[in-house]
Amino acid sequence: MNPSHTVRRASSLAANLGLSERVFASAADRAMARAIDDGLERVEVGLAEQVRFADTVADVTSRYLLEAGGKRVRPMLTLLTAQLGDGAVDDVVTAAMAIEITHLGSLYHDDVMDESERRRGVPSAQTVWGNSVAILTGDLLFARASQLMAKLGERAIRMQADTFERLVLGQLNETVGPDPDEDPIEHYIQVLADKTGSLIAAAAQSGIIFGNADPALEAPIIEFGEKIGVAFQLIDDVIDLSPQPEETGKVPGTDLRAGVVTLPLLRLEDLAKTDAASADLLDRIRRDVLPTPAEEAGDPFDTNTLAARIVPSRATVDALVDELREHEATQSTLAEAHRWAREAVAALGPVPEGSVKKALTRFADTIVERSS
Repeated sequence: MNPSHTVRRASSLAANLGLSERVFASAADRAMARAIDDGLERVEVGLAEQVRFADTVADVTSRYLLEAGGKRVRPMLTLLTAQLGDGAVDDVVTAAMAIEITHLGSLYHDDVMDESERRRGVPSAQTVWGNSVAILTGDLLFARASQLMAKLGERAIRMQADTFERLVLGQLNETVGPDPDEDPIEHYIQVLADKTGSLIAAAAQSGIIFGNADPALEAPIIEFGEKIGVAFQLIDDVIDLSPQPEETGKVPGTDLRAGVVTLPLLRLEDLAKTDAASADLLDRIRRDVLPTPAEEAGDPFDTNTLAARIVPSRATVDALVDELREHEATQSTLAEAHRWAREAVAALGPVPEGSVKKALTRFADTIVERSS
């Protein structure tokens, strides 16, 4: 393999991890990068095969989001942690595909639940085919992922089932909301751990199990994955308020405008209990940005709603998003994300020094750097 090809392959891994070229300074680092990129190519080919269905409609809808792109962070983590053992053996590649297909299935369901209009730069599946087709497509992908895991034995099946249970519980708890006597912020963090942390943890865990790495590394790698998943979502909460839609691909405050609960809003509600300025901002956001109960129920033309609310201008809403972005509530969210990322790196203590630990550490740093 010529040097230019080596650099290209290292750059490919760097793009997935958000790593700089300096991370691949040694021959061992470059060899690891090549091995992971080889594995990612196998995963990509396998994904295209696994989401094919004999049924014409199912074949088109199931390939839709796969072909729209994606960073393949989860299979990359599986291949990366597998380097602590035998590397990208066939079972590791199979597990990586199953994890990514599970993730894809969850996106179809998430977009229905959140009424999202776009995903990965294209119209979301339910805007193209409707909610029922999108939900059923997600179900098909979950079934295909389970078939793949079944090839790996009982432990893989149990891990898949446990992870899927947490994904569903996370979505359910997000939909229902906290109990009256439950702390809303603690409830929210648990939702993030279930909806995002569990699958990232399973991806990293799969590399250890199916790569035949030291079993003693499994617990710290799971902890790393879970914590970095929470950090990832907290940073997304901050990015949602970003003033640079060309970088985020979304209108600033998309989640806020849709009434999606995020940590900056929860922090603001908490601060509003004792701070008059925060209470004033919260009142204005509730009045001019958040959807009314009738709008959330799908009836924006309810006469009571129209009588009680004057639709604010775009400039008014944009100004409130800007104000929340600069508020202490968002700054504390950013600090919380950094704390989870630090704890993720600390969990890697038992992992041997070397290329894998270096890449995982840099990945954690990159997660929180996305907001800067």
